[in-house]
Amino acid sequence: MNWRDLLAKFALVFFCFTLWPKGEIYWGMGALVLAWLMDGGISRFSGVIKEPLVAGILLFCGVWMLGLLWSDFAAIFQGKWRKYFILLTFIPLFSLLNRERLPWAAGALLCSYLSMVILGSYQWAIQKMQGISLLGMSYLHYSAALGVGVILAVFLGLETFSRGKRFLSILLWLIAMLLLFLQFNQSARGILLATLMALLLMVVLRYRVKWRMLAGGLMAIIATVVFFAGSSDIFHSRLQQAGADLRSFQQGEYQTSVGYRLAMWDVGLHGIAERPLLGHGSGMAKKYFDDIIIAYKQGIYKKLPEFQEIAHFHNELIEIGMHLGLLGILAFVFLLWCWFQIFRQNQMTLLGSAIVCFIFISGLTDTFLLYSGIPPFLLTVTAIAVCWRKYREDPDRIGQKYTSGERNGNQNPQMFLMSA
Repeated sequence: MNWRDLLAKFALVFFCFTLWPKGEIYWGMGALVLAWLMDGGISRFSGVIKEPLVAGILLFCGVWMLGLLWSDFAAIFQGKWRKYFILLTFIPLFSLLNRERLPWAAGALLCSYLSMVILGSYQWAIQKMQGISLLGMSYLHYSAALGVGVILAVFLGLETFSRGKRFLSILLWLIAMLLLFLQFNQSARGILLATLMALLLMVVLRYRVKWRMLAGGLMAIIATVVFFAGSSDIFHSRLQQAGADLRSFQQGEYQTSVGYRLAMWDVGLHGIAERPLLGHGSGMAKKYFDDIIIAYKQGIYKKLPEFQEIAHFHNELIEIGMHLGLLGILAFVFLLWCWFQIFRQNQMTLLGSAIVCFIFISGLTDTFLLYSGIPPFLLTVTAIAVCWRKYREDPDRIGQKYTSGERNGNQNPQMFLMSA
């Protein structure tokens, strides 16, 4: 083992363990980039860029850079929009993975995820608190991490079940139910809905021509949801709060969780309507809100900053549209399409559909791709899954150009994680 290989393994492991502590992800990214440069990653860039997700990320981030041309330089550092560039982490991460390093990255990711879930479970069960205060994770971030775990466990359960490994598939589904139970006891309503929609999509796509299996899968999901919803006091309180917030909004009170979001969306849609094609420029969304809030609709929303600091518009499409207009929204759609394509080209259409669905629906109630740690976690899952599949089929294939037959889905029909 040479020192470059050792550095790469250390960077991959270190990066996986910096996903959850607040603010530590930047140290992990720095180690990853350093290892990538020392490993000759720039010389392999021409091969990595052929991956659909890499192209989607580069275009998406390139559009944000382009948006600086019609921005006010004095205001571009406001808000959280710069976190979108964390998506570029996928390039060194994917480039560093090879046959020998892959188990290190997968093992580190699994260990860090289990540690995070255990800490969150302890805080919920013993301290009666949501999120993970020790790691600085809010209930939103913790719920999102749980949702991704649910999707992965169900996907692997479906794959192992199709190969006749019933015991392993049942174990994976039990793990998924445990994670879903924990998610029901967090207050993130939108992310929970995204998880459930992703599960429904997976079952429908997997058993769309097998009516009995489809009916059984849907009934199992419905029964699980009804049971968990009925046993969760937090879920009940959040539903009641949503109803109360809506009534308050109708009465002109906007300083509530739902009212705040509806007010922000109202202002955001107004801003997009003013400049629908190119938006107001990268970094200009917060300045626009600050400038217009006093006069817009006779100032009915002017007290919103007293309820919560304005950092983004709590909706991925509105946030991107405010900055970059239709150009940015199309770049975001292209990014999601590329994210799906990298899974489809490696015969994991089911997982790709679920992850894209989860990202999109989560982004309807919040700026999901601006969450700390969660997008890098999803990118790490994607990189490990894709590389594992490729090395299972051909150890020398990673980074090589796909043939036309592979692009049409005519690859060797081996299943993901054959050793599972």
